[in-house]
Amino acid sequence: MIQAYYTGINGMQTSSYGINVVSDNISNVNTTGFRGSNYEFASLFEKTLDTTKGSVTSDSIGMGARLQATPMIQSSGSYTATDKNTDLAIMGSGWFGLEGNGDVSYTRDGAFGFDSDSYLVSNEGKYVLGSMGDNISNKNVLTKPLASVALKGVNEQTKLHFPNTLLYPATPTTKAKFSGNLGPVKDGKVRSMSASVIDAKGTTNKLQLLFKAATPQPAIGSKWDLTASIKAVNGKKIYDTKKGVVSFDERGALVSNTLKSIDNNGSPISIDLGSDFNGIVSLDNSEIAASSTVNGSIAGNLTGYDINKNGEVIASFTNGKQSSVGQIAVYHFQNDQGLHRLSGTQFSASANSGKAIFYQNKEHKNIIGTTLRTNRLEGSNVNITDGLTNLIVLQRSYDANSKSITTADEMIQKALKMGS
Repeated sequence: MIQAYYTGINGMQTSSYGINVVSDNISNVNTTGFRGSNYEFASLFEKTLDTTKGSVTSDSIGMGARLQATPMIQSSGSYTATDKNTDLAIMGSGWFGLEGNGDVSYTRDGAFGFDSDSYLVSNEGKYVLGSMGDNISNKNVLTKPLASVALKGVNEQTKLHFPNTLLYPATPTTKAKFSGNLGPVKDGKVRSMSASVIDAKGTTNKLQLLFKAATPQPAIGSKWDLTASIKAVNGKKIYDTKKGVVSFDERGALVSNTLKSIDNNGSPISIDLGSDFNGIVSLDNSEIAASSTVNGSIAGNLTGYDINKNGEVIASFTNGKQSSVGQIAVYHFQNDQGLHRLSGTQFSASANSGKAIFYQNKEHKNIIGTTLRTNRLEGSNVNITDGLTNLIVLQRSYDANSKSITTADEMIQKALKMGS
């Protein structure tokens, strides 16, 4: 009967632990990125009673239960749309990395934003970790456009810093390609083609080509005198003028061009008219047409940052250009269940979880190994229905253990009265 006291007390204590776990889950049902806990009970110890020798069975009396573990619930939570493009949700496995006070923690809570110093941070002010593209100077100028930023090693991840002002410098035009049909040479009309080009100062100028029937014309094919000029857009200043000759065969295909380049206010531009039927042609029975393509771009100011599904941070500019400037890291572990819980949303690595790792592709390059969604947040993974059901079960268990203590007490009282 004395043992019933200890068994009941242990049962009440164990049920109380379980109620605490479930209550914490329920209270965080609306917490972004919350990872709930389960409870696992185990027998405290048992006393084996002597039975008939040679029996294949034995009797035992349990000594109560204990809380063995509170494992993490690893299912994903529900996803909610938001109006912030810095809100991120991991659509598969993985964890965001955060740095605060020199320590690294891991979370599924992707409610991020920029602080006053333009660092990407969590709601608690911890720095989001990732790889910078190293293409932003200390004067907030983009040093080079990048199609993507490689994810560096696990121990090389840094705080992500994206300035709120960023200049995409002008890129001077170095190539200009023209194509089209000059039409019949015999009508004597001047043909014109033009393109907008950028000089080294970022100024937009006008490159114009004028084609005039040459005199005399060859017996076979046709010949055109070509005059190329670069002027200011307002036409008040001419930076360079060059002359050349363009020849076509009897089919109208280009066979030669003597004008190859022109100076654009200090920046040379190569002029490409093509060859054969690839570029400029002179056909009598086709419509006169012209088109041009050039490289280079005007300067542009930052319009904002976007994050794609691969975790890359893309800067967009007023000149229509874009460049990758950073990569958000997504960490993985050999055993997520072994992570040490710091809070309901943040965890740290432990000996049981193993060190943080990155997945790799076939080329052995680090990748995030999952998909990110912007304007999305992952909610708590607690099922409120299961939580309330478990709470009722644990309360009944607590009451039953309490009753066992009362019953044991009554039995002792009766035994004492019998002996008196």
